Amino acid sequence: MQKIQVKINAGICGFFTVIEAQSSDGQMVQLKIISPCETIRKLNELIPEVDAYAEIGQGFKGMIHQAVQKTLQGCCSGCVVPSGIYKVMQVVTHLALPASATIEFKTEEGKL
Repeated sequence: MQKIQVKINAGICGFFTVIEAQSSDGQMVQLKIISPCETIRKLNELIPEVDAYAEIGQGFKGMIHQAVQKTLQGCCSGCVVPSGIYKVMQVVTHLALPASATIEFKTEEGKL
């Protein structure tokens, strides 16, 4: 059974989220989301398991993105955690390679 864990620093809110993904068949993925953020934790109820092939085929109409649209609203709409959920699903099923991602902010002066 393939099992992968990612840690996501959500940014200004200060919350670190850990996502554990495992798959025994390379298609169905069991997700466990561990977060101090109450809103992010609600996703555990909506997406405990996803079909990675269906998610990729459906894109933004898949279960992950639908759950995110239903749950994260207002300022939480810009949260980076959902991208991490989608990416770990891809990696645990060998549909993407693991690589860290970052978002860097700079002003014209180069300072924040």
